[in-house]
Amino acid sequence: MSQLAPPAPITLSPVIAGLWRLTTWNLDVPARVRWIEQALELGISSFDHADIYGDYRAETLFGEALKAAPALREKMQLVTKCGIRLRSAERPYRVNYYDTTAAYVRSQVEQSLTKLHTERLDLVLIHRPDYLLDAAALAETFSTLTREGKVAHWGVSNHRPGQFALLHQHYPLATNQLELSPLMMDALDDGSLDQAQQLGLRPMIWSPLGGGRLFSGDDAQALRLRAEMTAIAARLDISVATLAYAWILRHPSRPHPITGTRRIEGLREARAALDVVLDAEDWYAIWAASKGHPVP
Repeated sequence: MSQLAPPAPITLSPVIAGLWRLTTWNLDVPARVRWIEQALELGISSFDHADIYGDYRAETLFGEALKAAPALREKMQLVTKCGIRLRSAERPYRVNYYDTTAAYVRSQVEQSLTKLHTERLDLVLIHRPDYLLDAAALAETFSTLTREGKVAHWGVSNHRPGQFALLHQHYPLATNQLELSPLMMDALDDGSLDQAQQLGLRPMIWSPLGGGRLFSGDDAQALRLRAEMTAIAARLDISVATLAYAWILRHPSRPHPITGTRRIEGLREARAALDVVLDAEDWYAIWAASKGHPVP
């Protein structure tokens, strides 16, 4: 494999704006430009995409805004993902499946570059673990696309520690994007966040609000959490959403939570969490409410 010097650590904004639902926001191009400008004004300069978001259309919508206001590109970090072949009208696969072959990764990177109207992607993640992954071959693909100037950094998403370690030994990965929220805490116990600390690589966190279930869920876990977090949030004079982000940010792996909202007020709530430091008792009170029992 062609060796490259390890890339300099990537710098992402403390909070990252997620574009998973962009196609449902019903924003015209000027409104998309203004939304990006407002995010940047809040210090949110990293934008998280995936090739498959919005049935392969979300990157195009964001790219239209960058084409209309090209000066914005130099103020941001563009993150995207690839590796899932998702069935659609234009892609009538027999089943959804994973593909990390050189040809497919290259084709998706080049499509993302075109859709986003940029010459280089700051970070590309392999979206899900591919059971047929050839780690050495994928690392060679990473090296080639980096050498061509098309991708600055590489990482993964939803990879368990062993899967991360396999690829990381062949190519220096920048991050692992993981699910974590007061409602979903597997990453605390499966070694993923321990590995992030061990390697000094800050994880990215998706669905920090549990997909909205934190506010609307009527199951026992959501009801327990809402009651506990409402009380803590009132004492700290912050919103429950800000408290959820602060709970994630309290972890010593220094996570980057990803928002999923078009609401600028929602971005402000996430940004406000950077000024909140939970004490361990409040953090564990939320953990206990989620689990339904105290720590062992």
